[in-house]
Amino acid sequence: MPNEILALAGGVGGAKLAWGLAQVLPPEQFLVVVNTGDDDEFHGLHVSPDLDTVMYTLAGIVNPATGWGLADDTFTVLRSLEKYGVPTWFNLGDKDLATHLRRSELMKHGASLSQATEELCAALGVKHRVAPMSDDPVRTSLLTDQGVLKFQEYFVKHRCEPRVTDITYEGADWSSPSPAFADALETARAIVFCPSNPFLSLQPILELLGVRKRIAAFSGPKIAVSPIVGGEAIKGPAAKLFRELGEEPSALAVAKRLKGLCTTFVLDTVDRALAPQVEALGMRAVVADTIMTGPEDKVRLAKLVVDLATR
Repeated sequence: MPNEILALAGGVGGAKLAWGLAQVLPPEQFLVVVNTGDDDEFHGLHVSPDLDTVMYTLAGIVNPATGWGLADDTFTVLRSLEKYGVPTWFNLGDKDLATHLRRSELMKHGASLSQATEELCAALGVKHRVAPMSDDPVRTSLLTDQGVLKFQEYFVKHRCEPRVTDITYEGADWSSPSPAFADALETARAIVFCPSNPFLSLQPILELLGVRKRIAAFSGPKIAVSPIVGGEAIKGPAAKLFRELGEEPSALAVAKRLKGLCTTFVLDTVDRALAPQVEALGMRAVVADTIMTGPEDKVRLAKLVVDLATR
């Protein structure tokens, strides 16, 4: 759809800003494209953790304590699987399993991941559009001191504890952006990089065939919100990954990864001293309170982003 705002997201931080944007933008003016490098198969089912986090958040049914999964979920099926000796380190609730069952059934009968996502969102009452970054399989893997680990093995099974020396995005170099994503890269009025993990949420999207070049050539505003505040990640292993990959974590380090792709970079008030260095990279630095604790914070930050996108 023309003149929409295209947001690129993954993880809890991305879902929070996506929710805020959905409160201030009508459905026809907002599309959130979500990382699928985290996707995996469990118990014969296609699981899309980042897509589900965004979908559940927009539907108002996400577990508020964790920021992912479903509120008030139970784990009866998982406990029963344990009795059969099945590995259950990837925690799937009973209501959550229904999502994966339906997605897998749709895809088994020929639906793309985009089509399955559209149907699931409609069933949950999500009015704003949510799309996977690609309908092709892209999988994030991490080279660690415990060997090569698939993303969920690293993130969930090993709780991000192994030391990481490299990250790969298998399949990204031949995978195309999803139809909605490809269209939005041509018609959107602005692109927003949500405060998502630079390595694990945003990079898989940027690694897709032709995406980095298309974003670099995009003529509209391109706004990023830093997921690193005061040298630490709000949630997740982003700061740890920066250190292990040889760079001190900071909002500036995030901005450097977006050089040439971003026109405006939003950093938190505690990092205001970094603003001149961010601007030296060729992007405008905007200092604001970026911590999203409650709904008011999410809406406030979303309004700022929309204002920057429409100037």
